Amino acid sequence: MTVMEELKLLLEAGGAEIEAAAYDRLQGYHQLLLEWNEKMDLTNVPEQEMAVRHYADSLLPLAHREWFKEGAKLIDVGTGAGFPGLMLAIARPDLQVTLLDAQRKRCDFLQHVCDTLQLNNVVVLHARAEDGARGNLRETMDLAVARAVAPLNVLSEYLVPYVKIGGYALCWKGPAVKDELEEGKKAAQMLGGKAEELIRLPIEGREHYIQPIKKMVATARRYPRKSGTPSKEPLGSATPKGEKKK
Repeated sequence: MTVMEELKLLLEAGGAEIEAAAYDRLQGYHQLLLEWNEKMDLTNVPEQEMAVRHYADSLLPLAHREWFKEGAKLIDVGTGAGFPGLMLAIARPDLQVTLLDAQRKRCDFLQHVCDTLQLNNVVVLHARAEDGARGNLRETMDLAVARAVAPLNVLSEYLVPYVKIGGYALCWKGPAVKDELEEGKKAAQMLGGKAEELIRLPIEGREHYIQPIKKMVATARRYPRKSGTPSKEPLGSATPKGEKKK
């Protein structure tokens, strides 16, 4: 069974079917990933596991159509090799996707993929998460997403400032999220969001989740804090430097 055949079975079983042409584009991405991974560190996942660990993991949330509305604007913060944002852009050409990463080499790879596959719905941005959210992208997105980037309370500060009121931050998390929920919910609330029910992805033998955070009110201008601070002084875990207890 090919990688794309396995992926199709996984998506259909999870209620996240995509158009047939999307599999051709995903195959094109897959080949580029394998080629570039030989000269730079994009992934250490073996090819035989990519259908499950990269592609299905990125695309199964499409089954939740209430998140991925037609024409939605989405930013993937710390996208790396393009998971999940580039996969979503390939599968759903109607989405307007910004891929943000702090490493120039990764951005070069992503731009090459977009040029090669003629993905006109994608913009690649070289920036740190905190810096991007203080500029003209602030509170402009229907969705801000991230996968395997940081603990939930830190991730909330990276994502929620990008999201417009009524939109969602979607956090891809492993089983450790259960230990992060209390602090993550506090951080989300401080940023103007509300953590909704944790959703387990339907992948047999893997415990992966989506933590949706709905944007309820505008994020205070002091967030996100300067680069590096969210990870050093996470919201929700203690009183961060410069914050006052209420």
